[in-house]
Amino acid sequence: MFDTLSDKLTNVLDNLKGQGSLTEDDINKAMREIRLALLEADVNFKVVKQFVATVKERALGEDVLESITPGQQVVKIVHEELSSLMGSASTKLTFSPRPPTVVLMVGLQGSGKTTACAKLARHLLKQGKSPTMVAADIYRPAAVQQLKTLGEQLKVPVFSIEGSEDAVEIARRGVEEAAATGRDVTIIDTAGRLHIDEKLMAELVDIRARVKPHNILLVLDSMAGQDAVNVAEEFQQQVDFDGVILTKLDGDARGGAALSVRAVTGKPIKFASNGEKLNSFDYFHPDRMASRILGMGDVLTLIERAQDTMDEKKTRELEERLRKAQFTFNDFLDQMRNMRKMGPLTGMLAMIPGIPKQLKQTQIDERELDKVEAIICSMTYGERQSPEIINGSRRRRIAAGSGTNVQAVNQLISRFKQMQKLMKQMSSGKKMGNIPPEMLRGGF
Repeated sequence: MFDTLSDKLTNVLDNLKGQGSLTEDDINKAMREIRLALLEADVNFKVVKQFVATVKERALGEDVLESITPGQQVVKIVHEELSSLMGSASTKLTFSPRPPTVVLMVGLQGSGKTTACAKLARHLLKQGKSPTMVAADIYRPAAVQQLKTLGEQLKVPVFSIEGSEDAVEIARRGVEEAAATGRDVTIIDTAGRLHIDEKLMAELVDIRARVKPHNILLVLDSMAGQDAVNVAEEFQQQVDFDGVILTKLDGDARGGAALSVRAVTGKPIKFASNGEKLNSFDYFHPDRMASRILGMGDVLTLIERAQDTMDEKKTRELEERLRKAQFTFNDFLDQMRNMRKMGPLTGMLAMIPGIPKQLKQTQIDERELDKVEAIICSMTYGERQSPEIINGSRRRRIAAGSGTNVQAVNQLISRFKQMQKLMKQMSSGKKMGNIPPEMLRGGF
């Protein structure tokens, strides 16, 4: 989402880092460019004004101008102020000492609220909680059924009252049902509108008064930009929410919502959703997001995702085989599946520090990865272990079985041999050559 903003800020700060000393004119010029970059990213103009003023004041201090590395000091200041802008630290849910903890989800229609309920439920399941969801959106067609379908995928119960048009009663009885069945968290999905109106707000106020939620989370579509901030201000006045869930962070929005909402409303961004899959959801870490915006990567999030999806024993076994240069198609298939569970591969590249800009911008077609998996799955176990035995007739059989053609099979085997060669160089400590771009685009 922050690609354009990240490129512009990185260019500005790289220019500063390349100078041995900085003058006030250098700082002023950099601040003008940062101001323009933030405004173009649809950040609230009052937020931009305050941000630039704070950075400039700190950057003109003696500890920066007289520093041996003034450019690095300015980068540090920008990073700290970006983190502060989005929140000084990640904030978590408040849990009641007397279950169930009630989480009320609010937001406009189309923001991804119902899916966010399921994502939050999955997140809580990973933490050892036993959530339930309440289908209190009685207006949007199929909203109740959508929540039930998501609940079935997660094996999380969904409470609803067939034919009821009383959202407040549904929410109240849903909380009672959770208490009676020993569920410790209740997530209430409420109705949204295409715009804010009195009926929507009155219903939310009534639900809040009746169920007394411990957490009210506003689901905001980050693609809405500055409009998302305006929505947040309206909800704050009417409902007084506790925190924000930002959805669609994997889109091509300019980033204004993420950088403005906390400064404008004073409410923290608690969670971020960066994909359609239910596992594309986690705590929002302002410092990590600031690092990503400034092109510094996000190693901690990458490690956490890896720990969540990869088996430690299998990882150690793979490491041992890599040391012995015994990497096979079976190993590759396992690792490719694990990596895809971690989220979009393009997003993962952006988290790795030092990755060249051209590699971060590489478009990885997930459909090509599906073809790669189909080809490998059409191989026998022996062929995966020893690709050198795959002759012409075997290649034709594999192509037919995977719904591809012999050329696609040949390309995969050729690229796999390139990867094996790189693995051998790594295991022997030799310097690796350039990684072919097609290995990133076509499944490697």
